[in-house]
Amino acid sequence: MEDENCEMLGPPATLVKQQDETLLRPSGVANDLIYSIEDVPPWYQCMVYGFQHYLAMIGGTISKPIILATFLCLEEDNPARGALVSTIIFMSGVITLLQSTVGVRLPIIQGGNFAYVVPTVVLLTSTYEPCSALPLANMTVAAKEEVWQERIREVQGAITVSALFQVLIGFSGAVGVLLWWITPLTVVPTVTLVGLSLFDVASKEGAGHWGICLLTVTLTVLFSQHMRDLNVPCPIYKKGQGLSTATCQPFKTLSLLLAIIIAWMLCAILTAYEVFPPGSASRTDRTGSMLDVTPWFRFPYPGQWGLPRVSVAGTVGMLAAVFSSIIESVGDYYACARVAGAPLPPVHAINRGIGVEGIGCMMAGLWGTGSGTTSYSGNIGVISITKVGSRRVIQYSGIIMVVCGVVAKVGAMFVTIPGPVIGGVFIIKFSMITAVGLSTLQHVDLTSSRNLFVLGFSIFFGLALPKWLEVNPSALNTGEPLLDQTLLVLLHTPMFLGGLIGLILDNTIPGTDEERGVLRWRGETFGTQQDQDEDDRLTSRCYELPFGTPGTQKRKWTKCLPFCPSFEGYFCCESLRNRVKNVC
Repeated sequence: MEDENCEMLGPPATLVKQQDETLLRPSGVANDLIYSIEDVPPWYQCMVYGFQHYLAMIGGTISKPIILATFLCLEEDNPARGALVSTIIFMSGVITLLQSTVGVRLPIIQGGNFAYVVPTVVLLTSTYEPCSALPLANMTVAAKEEVWQERIREVQGAITVSALFQVLIGFSGAVGVLLWWITPLTVVPTVTLVGLSLFDVASKEGAGHWGICLLTVTLTVLFSQHMRDLNVPCPIYKKGQGLSTATCQPFKTLSLLLAIIIAWMLCAILTAYEVFPPGSASRTDRTGSMLDVTPWFRFPYPGQWGLPRVSVAGTVGMLAAVFSSIIESVGDYYACARVAGAPLPPVHAINRGIGVEGIGCMMAGLWGTGSGTTSYSGNIGVISITKVGSRRVIQYSGIIMVVCGVVAKVGAMFVTIPGPVIGGVFIIKFSMITAVGLSTLQHVDLTSSRNLFVLGFSIFFGLALPKWLEVNPSALNTGEPLLDQTLLVLLHTPMFLGGLIGLILDNTIPGTDEERGVLRWRGETFGTQQDQDEDDRLTSRCYELPFGTPGTQKRKWTKCLPFCPSFEGYFCCESLRNRVKNVC
């Protein structure tokens, strides 16, 4: 009875939750997951855990339209800022639902991508005159609207058209072909640099008030590590039995949410009593009257800012961001599978995931979010902290985002979360992502000087060159603006650069599969030869589509579709195999 009642606020303290025996967990992953990928917590727990993911991603998501607003010439009190925020929150929810349901089907949040910020800024600054040169104070409201809407239509067109490339790459199976060369020494720098490369973003947010930032970090560490097994008496009511108490462990799964709420409330109180000086980053009223002028309800729709405009320069620049996003997402899929208690994703799931991300970017472009979307690495860190890797939780989080995007007041309210609180959350999330990336090294022979060279060089150079380009963006000057813009975006993205270096070096420098960790990585993940059939069944169950799978498995031609669960490779058809054999 105690175990059943404890479901209200967290996992029971007296019983370790037994996972579904049909779910395979990859070797090396901690076995302390409360809910793994296939588990379905009660709906009220899904709401709480999903809201926690929403709070963890909201800061990074709304930062894109806030940054973009400056280059769109939007004034501080323009309600269009709130409309942009609501739109990107709404679309993040829609795309999260698509990805977790019919895409890669991992518990991974989708949201605005920083990789699109650079090409967007380059496009706007190279195409239009600076906002400071415009007489905004003397313009009519209609003229001001046309100024920023003309600019965002240019961004919309570039994102929408470039996303077609990602759709093609995913559903054609080109990403799956690349997986033949992806090894632990490719995954480690890719995933690790996702966390390491964002340390300046976290420190910039935290620098607004290090006291509040460190308070958020301290509370999260205290709740998630020191108090995770603390038993708390919780009052419960059961029909026919009245009020009683049960022992629960709420800090185990709600650590991040509790830390954010406590720090946020403290900032609100100190703001009300004028403890923080005007202009302080920790004040909750920095957004001014935006919350007041934001309508209660607003339903985003495609083309709400007008018909997107397409330019060659904008599209090529966005293609660089799309390619960087693809490499980053593949690394995120592997990291998410590890922390969520799932087998590593098979080829068809990765192909489908990248394809759905491309569809999501197209939708984001048509709706006018100002940014493409991608997998959110930070929320993988949330799973590591809370030990809740259920796919259903992420779907609930997607629904919460959709609702908050439509109820515009709610979305605008969360803009009041102070930057230092968001910075504290970033520090925790990005540190966990870095650790998840390094955990793959358990499969690699670290006594090998070859492996140490590949690992060290790919990570160090993946950080060094982008940092130098950040200070010297004009250093790339080939004489072709389109090429300069493309190279700037690619070489400015640490996870792309480090992953590419790791991929090239590990596949060109001589080394045995055992030394490189390939045998152990694939063997321990998918099982021994004797268990291969059973592991394939478990992997199929985890990544199969929620509908139509039995029907597709009965049709032989679906085995040649790179995005179907029955995919067996391009040469799966007997006639095609015979033709290739004859040619060879």
